[in-house]
Amino acid sequence: MDINGSVVVITGGGTGIGAAVAKSLAAEGAKVVLAGRRIERLEQTVSEIKDDGGEAIAVQTDVTSEDDVSALMDKAVETYGSLNVVLANAGRFADSLMINTDKATGKVKTFMTTEQFKAVVDTNLIGTFLTLREAARRMADNGWEGLLLITSSINSTGQIGQLNYSSTKVALTLWPKILVGEFHLKHLPIRVVGVSPGYTATEILKGMNEAALEAVLKDVHVGHLVEPEELASTIKHVITNDSIDGTTIEVTGGLVYGPRARAK
Repeated sequence: MDINGSVVVITGGGTGIGAAVAKSLAAEGAKVVLAGRRIERLEQTVSEIKDDGGEAIAVQTDVTSEDDVSALMDKAVETYGSLNVVLANAGRFADSLMINTDKATGKVKTFMTTEQFKAVVDTNLIGTFLTLREAARRMADNGWEGLLLITSSINSTGQIGQLNYSSTKVALTLWPKILVGEFHLKHLPIRVVGVSPGYTATEILKGMNEAALEAVLKDVHVGHLVEPEELASTIKHVITNDSIDGTTIEVTGGLVYGPRARAK
């Protein structure tokens, strides 16, 4: 698939990974539709893309709303005439131990609320489902070659304090194989690929204090955070290589799993 001329929809596109991917693809001639809740951040990214000579629009979207997601895809088609690449990047976390006990008494003092669990599931699973479904419907109905991209996370391996988040991300790693099997069954030319970032240089991690950041990087082989532009480079490779399909790619900088493998 050619990047130049492709119509690309990116949810969670105002900042971080989504914004980096949008700018990178627009620089190579993609027509980009950015979606998210914070319209001011989307419009800022659109402005930066246009200043560099690219094409982009912003559409305020709640990915948990069927009507919003349907309207988003229709706006992309109405504006640019087709739909080729969709990156379901919108995500949410609300970290907490399932139960947290008091050191002195041993009794439960706080716990993960149902609202904390459900909010993450609604955005990360329901929102991704709606994004992919509404995109695939339009690709199939119009016979467009398509690529559905899913942002998962290395925390799909399991992260303490992220029962809700990790559960959604491990589920998303299964989706490419399931959906590609369904599309293959129906002879639809729609690829599905997941990308699982490691610790990425987004605003949250870059804002950590130095000691906390050093502790995180001790488990990363390359010794630095993954740059959003490195993820954008991976996604560009996926777009242009049609043989990458039905899989999830990790981009972690060599994050060490389990016990640290540092020399004594």
